[in-house]
Parts: sequence; C-alpha cells; structure tokens
Amino acid sequence: MPSVGLDLVEIGRVQKAMKRSRFCRKILGGEEYRQLEKRGFPPQSVAASFSAKEAFSKAIGTGVRGFSLADVELLRQENGKPYLRLQERAKTTAEKAGFTVFSVSVTHTREYAAVAVLAYEG
Repeated sequence: MPSVGLDLVEIGRVQKAMKRSRFCRKILGGEEYRQLEKRGFPPQSVAASFSAKEAFSKAIGTGVRGFSLADVELLRQENGKPYLRLQERAKTTAEKAGFTVFSVSVTHTREYAAVAVLAYEG
C-alpha cells in the first residue's frame, strides 16, 4: 500500500540554522550539497531539502532512524523535476519498511517550504 509523507518548514528557521557553519554539511548529501552550493545555497532550497528528508522519513514510517539526514538527497533533473536519491543506509531502511520507489513534490512561498513524498513498492 502506498504511503505519503508531508513536511512543512519555516524558511526563516532554516536560514537561522544556516548561520551555523556545519548545518549544510550535516544535513545535505554530497551531490545535493554541490547542486545547492552552485546556486549560492538559497534558503528556500535548503529548507526544501530539509523538508524532503523529514517527509521521506514520515512516508516510510520510521522517522529519522537507521540513517542520517544526509543519506536522503533531494536532487533535480536537468528540467528541474525533483527526485530523491538514497544512500545505502536510507535505501536499506526504506526497503525493510517495504518501500522501493518514491515520488516527490516540492513547493515554497517566501515563508514556508513544503514537500510531499509518495512511497510505494516497485
């Protein structure tokens, strides 16, 4: 049965956290970090990345257990379409929960970023 995870985050809170030197390194995966670094780490995009990790953990029903936030990367195809790339620990955790395929939708305003993740079996 498919499962949906939804998360909403205040961009201002993420922007404050970004002032800490290690925040982006702690929550962003390697390619995700590089993509956002090229764009100057827009706060709304960093907030969306954080929200995607939370939405993923809700969709698989585990919370952030068995993997780190950086193990779930919110990336974009060349046409801008978002997708999740899972590192091994997140992938294993999701598989144990019965999920192998994920769809993601991202939106934001000036104040909030929201992400929905649909998880289902492949």
